[in-house]
This record gives sequence, C-alpha cells and structure tokens, in this order.
Amino acid sequence: MKENIFLLVGLGNPGDEYSETRHNAGFIVVDELARRFGASISQHKWQAYSAQLVLWGSKICFLKPDTYMNLSGKAVAKYVDFYKVEPGKIIVVHDDLDMSPGRVKLVAGGGGTGGHNGIRSLVQWLGTSDFIRLKLGIGRPGKLNDHYGTPVEKYVLSPFLPDEKILLEHGVDSIEKGLECLVRDGLAKAMNLVNATKS
Repeated sequence: MKENIFLLVGLGNPGDEYSETRHNAGFIVVDELARRFGASISQHKWQAYSAQLVLWGSKICFLKPDTYMNLSGKAVAKYVDFYKVEPGKIIVVHDDLDMSPGRVKLVAGGGGTGGHNGIRSLVQWLGTSDFIRLKLGIGRPGKLNDHYGTPVEKYVLSPFLPDEKILLEHGVDSIEKGLECLVRDGLAKAMNLVNATKS
C-alpha cells in the first residue's frame, strides 16, 4: 500500500513515571501539536500509538512508539514499511543534550546519532540516517553549574523544572510554523524559519 504521507515521530519512554521527563520531550511536543488540531494520539497498532490528520494539504501520521527508547526503531519501521514513507518525509522529534533548554533546531538527514539511543535504534531498524530531525534542547548537566554533578542518565530521566517546561512549551509555536513550512515548501525553507528563531 503506497500512500503520500509524512511521519511525525515523537521519541520517549512509555509509562507515567517518564511522562514529564526531559527524555520525553519528543512525546510532549507531538502530543501538544496533536491537541492543537483536536486530535489525540491514541490508536494503538504495531507497538505504537498514532493519529492521522490531514494538514497543510498532506496526510500526516503522528506516532509515539510504545517501546522503550532504545527500541523505538522497531515500531517506526513497521509504519515506514507499510506506508512506504521516504526518509525525507520522516520527521523525528527528540531531546538534545547539547542545546540549551528551549532551543529548537531542524536538521537534515544524515550524520551520527549524537549518542541518542532512540536515534541509534531508528538508524538500525530503518537502515538509514536520512530522516529529518527536530531537536529539542534540554541542556547538559554541569554547564554553568546547573544540575552540577548529576549523571547524564539520571538527568535525562528526571522531570523538567518548571521554567524548562515553559521554554519547551513556548517552542511549540515555532515548531508548528516550521512543520507547516516543511510540508508546504520543503526542508530548506523550513530550516531557515525554525533555526532562525531565538529561544
């Protein structure tokens, strides 16, 4: 079955204990985007929750793998295979330690995994790194003495502080505009729009 469709993948861990953690920034953002369009990512199939919407003249599948982060690619690969989604129409939304909290960056496909277990799993299961990445800054412990001494593994699985959560939520406006631009006008224009936005 071939269908012209964009796949918007939020990365995170399932379960209430992870729902507000930094590593779940991808889940938080795609949930909020779906909510803005009156949808809930609740249909369960192939180890993922999904919702399909028609936006900006295209069909978009919002997807949240119901696996743990390091198996995200297993669920995503099933949707990619069924809908025959081209790598350039897969947009993966995920947290990034090397960007300051609240910063958003749209990145073309290719490149390494940046040590992110979800991205590593996607590359493994999809057999390519050519998907688009929408990076959400969460900062790194120790910089500027913030969260000094906190191990990275504990930091990413800890809840957002209130001001960090506000920064993430503020970024959703530019993310929504960027996705519309991406679907309508292509990646280059969308990158110019999103990456020029100062958090």
